[in-house]
Amino acid sequence: MKKLKMTKTFSQKTADVTRRWVLIDASSAPLGRVSTVIAKHLIGKYKPTYTPHVDGGDYVVVINAEKAVVTGNKETGKVYYRHSGFPGGIKDATLAEVREKFPERIIEHSVSGMLPKNKLSAERMKRLKIYAGSEHNHAAQTPEKVEVK
Repeated sequence: MKKLKMTKTFSQKTADVTRRWVLIDASSAPLGRVSTVIAKHLIGKYKPTYTPHVDGGDYVVVINAEKAVVTGNKETGKVYYRHSGFPGGIKDATLAEVREKFPERIIEHSVSGMLPKNKLSAERMKRLKIYAGSEHNHAAQTPEKVEVK
């Protein structure tokens, strides 16, 4: 009778992580679809070397945040809340108001909600670079353009 060969589970080490630079255009698809692609690249879940407890994701550069596409009546109906920590310190703003003042926060808020809430999420968010317009400061890193379907 033949013995079966036991294979070991692969576990990536922190020293073995290789990071790419990825460029995503926020105006190419709806906000939710763009955010899921960004989160997938920040986590590194598309890589065959994915290990849950090791931060093996990529750097993501997002352009055209001010032109992020939303469907339905989210422009006026979606409300973002923040609290100062003091009694009665809750403030709200619609998506249109946030887009006018801080368009980067729309994508930042959406992506942070899709990342797992653990010790790795802060480091992952640091690797996310969001720009309101089509210009970015990371041409030296030669980011690869990723299409969002």
